Amino acid sequence: MPLITWSDKYSVNIKEIDEQHKKLVGMINELHDAMMHAKSKEVSVEIIDKMAEYTKYHFSTEEKYMKQFRYPDYEVHKISHEKFVEQVLEFKKGYESGKTGLTYDLLNFLKNWLVTHIQASDKKYAPFFVEHGLN
Repeated sequence: MPLITWSDKYSVNIKEIDEQHKKLVGMINELHDAMMHAKSKEVSVEIIDKMAEYTKYHFSTEEKYMKQFRYPDYEVHKISHEKFVEQVLEFKKGYESGKTGLTYDLLNFLKNWLVTHIQASDKKYAPFFVEHGLN
């Protein structure tokens, strides 16, 4: 059973970005599945690595359009992206060194951050992007 089920309430109505969000949801669900089935630490680290890299790619997509369209809240949005990447990398370091484990706290953090970020921050830029011809 997935931790997050994609629904239209998460859509920003921009195909490229919605597809990227769906992929991130899938990765969180994959990590959840690995945890539920007690898969090896290596599998979990691989998923976390993949998620960290894809998240950077996704954030660069959003930020590219923000710069291109001169989105007024670009700096604030970019800072939230940077903080998220830092938190994921810190968790990864702790997990690899054995200082922290894969817990529901982490999964809930990832889930809550993504859902809140999409519904609060990303939905703010969506109409602005659409006005500039992105859909």
